[in-house]
Amino acid sequence: MSTLTVKSLRQNAKNTLAGYNFYPIKCNALPSHSLPLDLHSMTPEALINTQHLFRYYGPQCAVDDLNLTLSKGEVLGLLGPNGAGKSSTLQMLSGNLAPSAGQITIAGIDLLDAPKQAKRAIGYLPERPPVYLDLSVDEYLRYCARLHRLSATHSVRAVNEIKQRCGLADAGRRLIGNLSKGYRQRVGIAQAIIHSPSVVILDEPTVGLDPLQIREIRHLIRELAQEHSVLLSTHILTEVQAVCDRVQIINEGRTVFSQSLATLADEDQIKAWQVVFATPPKVEELLELPDIATAELLASGRLRVLGHSPASANVLVAAAVERNWGLQELSPERATLEQIFMDLVYRDQEVQK
Repeated sequence: MSTLTVKSLRQNAKNTLAGYNFYPIKCNALPSHSLPLDLHSMTPEALINTQHLFRYYGPQCAVDDLNLTLSKGEVLGLLGPNGAGKSSTLQMLSGNLAPSAGQITIAGIDLLDAPKQAKRAIGYLPERPPVYLDLSVDEYLRYCARLHRLSATHSVRAVNEIKQRCGLADAGRRLIGNLSKGYRQRVGIAQAIIHSPSVVILDEPTVGLDPLQIREIRHLIRELAQEHSVLLSTHILTEVQAVCDRVQIINEGRTVFSQSLATLADEDQIKAWQVVFATPPKVEELLELPDIATAELLASGRLRVLGHSPASANVLVAAAVERNWGLQELSPERATLEQIFMDLVYRDQEVQK
């Protein structure tokens, strides 16, 4: 057998194990900067690490040079509008879809080189729970346990523990088809964690649920975070704020924002201020001050000032005293996640128009 044939067989095997929906593309269809991999960024605490991830559907690029890291004990919210590439990203991270280019490591294991080993560390709940409606909850969970190669004894123990964790203790004998959508979602989460994976990937876990069901699922996700790292995909802003430690916003397959929610709430990060003066200066005067980036007069009569750094507040106070502007109010303007999302996502759409 020729060397070329052996290499072809190995590559075909990798593609099959990584996912069945593999569409080969020409190498020259990829940007040249997608090839080098930054191995130094792969810390031992990173349970998921992607480097320069691409996914093409024919000529359409759904995921464009995406880098993503999920640390141990973290809940990461992957946020984006519909069609941003979230589901394609999660399918690649879970091994159900092969990337067109890039590298994925799960708990330090290359997903393409050793897919079976890497997938042992993953629990995955797709947007539509993969449940069998004609099975009872117990039957389905035992089936999932055996798929993960748990022993018969271990399977019984795992099923009982998972039902307790997911609020299914009294639903074991009920047919899944007779459960409410919220309870079916609980069953979906239970199958994702029955083998105690390090990483749990949830795709739109509360879509279509009523407010009470949403609250219950969010509480369950927070409990999962105590023992697993969780990657949560959603287009609902309140979902991220309720359960996540960090948010990564993607639009048209590209990362446009990545930051911890604690940093967003940190007063030391505030750079925008609303100011009221007894004798207001002209906007041009404010722009002449050091560390002031922009200034505008609002309809309320206030001035909105954006600085290059949090120290811009000190600059405004000093100038007001020195020039007798009579500073009456200096209010920090905290950037909300909604403001950031709207600015980044819909500003890009306006620019493209």
